[in-house]
Amino acid sequence: MKVNAQSVNFNADPELIGFVQSRMDKLELYYDKVISSDVYMKVENTSSKENKIVEVKVHVPKNKFIVKKQCKSFEEAIDSACSSLERRLVKRKEKLRLHT
Repeated sequence: MKVNAQSVNFNADPELIGFVQSRMDKLELYYDKVISSDVYMKVENTSSKENKIVEVKVHVPKNKFIVKKQCKSFEEAIDSACSSLERRLVKRKEKLRLHT
């Protein structure tokens, strides 16, 4: 799957980009018709520890899913967002299976 990762207000290291790519590739195990995904990673300037924001858009035929998570680290936020997306993709797959 094509993953477009963008970092806002910081420069993402290759290790983080690799983690994003590998985690997003696992989504294809749940729904094989994923076209592409956009991952936006932002650092918010607040005194709070949870200042890492990850927004993931997954494009599937005739639809797109958007999940936004805010956590202490990007890895935690990406894991959380992907878990939510896995549930949504499984639900979509089941819905399509019922209609055919």
